[in-house]
Amino acid sequence: MEYAPRLGGRVAVVTGASRGIGRGIALRLAREGAAVMVAANEALCADVAAEIRAEGGRAASMVCDVTVKAQVENLYDSVLRDFGRLDISVQNAGVITIARLEELEEEDWDRVMAVNTKGVFLCCQAAAARMKEPGRLINTASGQARQGFIYTPHYAASKMGVVGITQSLAKELAGRGITVNAFCPGIIDTEMWAYNDREWGKLLGDYAPGELMREWVAGIPLKRAGKPEDVAALVAFLASDDAAYITGQTINVDGGLFMN
Repeated sequence: MEYAPRLGGRVAVVTGASRGIGRGIALRLAREGAAVMVAANEALCADVAAEIRAEGGRAASMVCDVTVKAQVENLYDSVLRDFGRLDISVQNAGVITIARLEELEEEDWDRVMAVNTKGVFLCCQAAAARMKEPGRLINTASGQARQGFIYTPHYAASKMGVVGITQSLAKELAGRGITVNAFCPGIIDTEMWAYNDREWGKLLGDYAPGELMREWVAGIPLKRAGKPEDVAALVAFLASDDAAYITGQTINVDGGLFMN
């Protein structure tokens, strides 16, 4: 698929980009003309960078744990070394676990909050310090930033925190020409949602694999699960000049599952 190169000459970082939504975002930004640093906490990020280069785009990759400040700083320093500038940073790395309250381990709470919320903060902090104007910070929230769901209080808290970070930084960085926005994916057909379907299905009833997700998708007004490409299209818009007057917003991309 061909796209007009709205992001030609710009450089983007995408975390959590080895698979799922993050991979979709990295590919779309590259197809829009951006050079992309593909980052994730696993070596598969190199495959996504190779995929971009095979399509004629510019990309590099780096394994990075977004909960470790030194690794985050090294990631963003590497972007400047490899590409000479930074214009767009997409904070997408995220994890989830699903368990009854009495079975939810403190370690799970800490890990989810560290990746989903602290990781967004650390990446925004490092990116803003190195960003060209006009810059774009784009954060991954969740439908659970709109309404917490059963058996995932830690995940809901982490994603509501992303919205708070987004609004606060939008006010602080506006004077520097940096916009800060977030997006809330709904039910997206990814490996994470395969996990969600399986684990929620065990706790909510005797669901066969895929059965609970089909039931939930039936309640979406557009009657389908989202695809990574659906989310990536929104992110490409927020990264572009077309979104220059949008900041501090959190936008749902969920087929109408949650309506403002």
